[in-house]
Amino acid sequence: MRLKIIGTSHIAQQSVQEIKKAFNDFKPDIISVELDVDRAKSLFQPQTQKMSWSVIFKVGVKGFLFAKIAQYVQQKLGQSVGISPGSEMKTAMELAQKNKLQIAFIDQPISITLKKLSQRFSWKEKWHFFSDIMQSIFRPKKMMKQWQITQFDLHKVPEKEIILKLVSQLQERYPSVYLTLVEERNKYMSQQLIKLLRHHPEKRILAVVGAGHEKGMNEYLLKVDFLYP
Repeated sequence: MRLKIIGTSHIAQQSVQEIKKAFNDFKPDIISVELDVDRAKSLFQPQTQKMSWSVIFKVGVKGFLFAKIAQYVQQKLGQSVGISPGSEMKTAMELAQKNKLQIAFIDQPISITLKKLSQRFSWKEKWHFFSDIMQSIFRPKKMMKQWQITQFDLHKVPEKEIILKLVSQLQERYPSVYLTLVEERNKYMSQQLIKLLRHHPEKRILAVVGAGHEKGMNEYLLKVDFLYP
């Protein structure tokens, strides 16, 4: 097997340890990450330099606001467990740099993703988004029940059953968000991995992606009759 996909949580210390273990066990020649060049650079910049307001002209108001809110939520969750969001991606890149391996950025450019999201985000989804934000702040238990989650440990990568529930709820409640952030990016990242494998037939590739993408990417690779060599 020349391709190994790891599903991670962006704020779980467990993910950092799993990446290190996979690196030692799998011994990859290429490490690919769920990032584009701009997002990769931002992980190594001071927090104040991230998500400049000039981005609004490229991605639209709705896409920009969605990204800012998501960034804020991730930061707060990361603070609650003592880890910076994206630490697992940073760890993967640092392992590649330390061992002089190729790094492949396989995600769609963030500006394209946010622009699509800005164009597609419906009024119904805006209302759901506002409602969910308010509930997460003032009635978190009701929020967890609504999303059919009974237990959730931020220190760990969620169990596959919980991930499937979350993705299913996202698809039902936010169809355009699911299409833009999950389905289309699953396809894009899978296609990038296929290109890498075909261009480097002798090399082993470790792919680090968010846990919500792992199942969809594996299904896409099988759907196009591409079996892991």
